[in-house]
Amino acid sequence: MDPIRNPFAPGAGQRPPELAGRERELTAFEVVLQRVARGRPERSLILTGLRGVGKTVLLGELRSMAVKHGWGAGKIEARPDAELRRPLSAALHRAIRDLAVRHRAPDRVDQVLAVLKAFALKASKPDAKLRDRWQPGIDVPAAQGRADSGDIEIDLVELFTDVAELAADVGTGAVILIDEMQDLKAADVSALCAACHELSQSGAPLVVVGAGLPHVPAVLSASKSYSERLFRYARIDRLDRDDADRAVMAPIEREEAGIEPEALDALFDASGGYPYFIQAYAKAAWDAAPADPITVKDVQVAAPEAEQELAVGFFGSRYERATPAEREYLLAMAELTQGRDEGAGTSDIAVYLGRKPSSLSPARDSLMKKGLVYSAERGLIAFTVPHFGHYLLSRNED
Repeated sequence: MDPIRNPFAPGAGQRPPELAGRERELTAFEVVLQRVARGRPERSLILTGLRGVGKTVLLGELRSMAVKHGWGAGKIEARPDAELRRPLSAALHRAIRDLAVRHRAPDRVDQVLAVLKAFALKASKPDAKLRDRWQPGIDVPAAQGRADSGDIEIDLVELFTDVAELAADVGTGAVILIDEMQDLKAADVSALCAACHELSQSGAPLVVVGAGLPHVPAVLSASKSYSERLFRYARIDRLDRDDADRAVMAPIEREEAGIEPEALDALFDASGGYPYFIQAYAKAAWDAAPADPITVKDVQVAAPEAEQELAVGFFGSRYERATPAEREYLLAMAELTQGRDEGAGTSDIAVYLGRKPSSLSPARDSLMKKGLVYSAERGLIAFTVPHFGHYLLSRNED
């Protein structure tokens, strides 16, 4: 098959295969957009799931949906040890610009931009030199006495309220999309919860859509006890067989090509239904196929190339971030689960390594902070990356 036409290459096609099987989430968000725009209360949304299930791509599609409805939309990716104020300012600036196109009162838009600038300027430390102070790129003067207290919780409530009112002026809403939500600092999580609570009380047309690892609900609950009432949680999992087949067949059919049923069987077995893996194996199979249709032999020939690419770019890049002590902990998890995608008991890991549980806490906590493992439930720890245990075992055999 022509590699230039490969519909599984990054950025190819109109709709990435990760979105196959996500109709329920897309439909639910459509309802959110319509309800909020009509002044009806609606909870913010949190998407949770392992890495490789397509949360980021889905988040991007939700943003596109909001923009098509005339909403203001801004998207950020949270980063460990980085404060929320600066990236959130940039995202809100984008959302306000979206709304400004439809707003008939430039002065009103400038008022909100002034509040945003006041909020953004607090991202610089008070003792920072002038050359080190971050400038948010907003032309209007900063407002005084609004969203500029320096307390992120107070400031965010005021800023979200003003942006929501601007959206209400044009009869739509605003949405802030936050990827890797588990990496937010505790103070920022608390501020987001407080702002969402205030918005839910007033019915203001602004929602937050977050995406992160399976333990995000626990992070939010630990911050504010009422968080479960603020958010609707949607677990994003691997695709079932029908949706996985559709994720493969739809891009191929758009190229007026075909694939044999046995090849679909092989692709599903290799990928486990995880969208990221489906794309990797299908891309390699397309490139390996000498002719139309793609056969099971093509999949078998292509599998080592796909696995090598995953080993370097998906698994290896994460493994390299771990220290020797952390790698020992990861390998113990893989040994105890025999490479399956399931949790391992923290006490069992200690016994396996012949160590006291307390001595392993630093490694476990660091791995959680790096996003390599998460607490599946009390006393259990699991990989955030599907098939990571299998990768570690195969790597250890080499």
